[in-house]
Amino acid sequence: MGVEGKVILVTGASQGIGKACALTLAKNGAKVVIAARGQDKLDAVAAEASGEVMPFACDATDPATVDALFAAIRERYGRIDVLFNNAGNNIPTTNFGDIEYDQWRHVVSVDLDGAFLMANRAFRMMRDQNPRGGRIINNGSISAHAPRPGSAAYTASKHGITGLTKSISLDGRQFDIACGQIDIGNAMTDMAARMAKGVPQADGEIRVEPLMDVQVVADTVLYMAGIDASANAQFLTIMATKMPFVGRG
Repeated sequence: MGVEGKVILVTGASQGIGKACALTLAKNGAKVVIAARGQDKLDAVAAEASGEVMPFACDATDPATVDALFAAIRERYGRIDVLFNNAGNNIPTTNFGDIEYDQWRHVVSVDLDGAFLMANRAFRMMRDQNPRGGRIINNGSISAHAPRPGSAAYTASKHGITGLTKSISLDGRQFDIACGQIDIGNAMTDMAARMAKGVPQADGEIRVEPLMDVQVVADTVLYMAGIDASANAQFLTIMATKMPFVGRG
């Protein structure tokens, strides 16, 4: 079916995976709303796009600014067809016993609370618009399946995303709202650059891990966003072929 003409919100869109997805969706004819905290970075992404892009600075953890974002989408487009719920955060590798509560909240507030807020507001809009319905794509992670050493906050939040995805998918049926999850492993972004230098493994060793081009992720999100409304990619894992995930540890 494709994404041409669809109104698609991408969060965490000022860099990395979000930026690549926003540019790819716009290139393929979507009307893309991009959200992140930094207006300057968003404006730069919009200037780079070959298509319609609306930048909107928003803190995913703040209900007031999230509500302002959806009000702006409603005012400009009157509806939303797809949310790519992508905004995320992390802390350096830290053994569970050494994690402080403020570090825990730093990760969970964005990765889980922020994902809830965005999905919740998108769900309401999709439910109430005419014609109703839409699609929510949550960014899970390989960590939604198996943890890395010293990643309790990130892993817990991503396991939470899986539960959120399942609940939205179930509750959305009666309103023609589909919800799926993309679990991404080792895309070549600034956040994942450390993989090329070596990261801790379950056996205590430090090893370099392979990376994949972030455009592969963008093309996968493009596919998920363009699926016919009668179908849903419930869970889709895209990862570097030789990443140590299957049989991790």
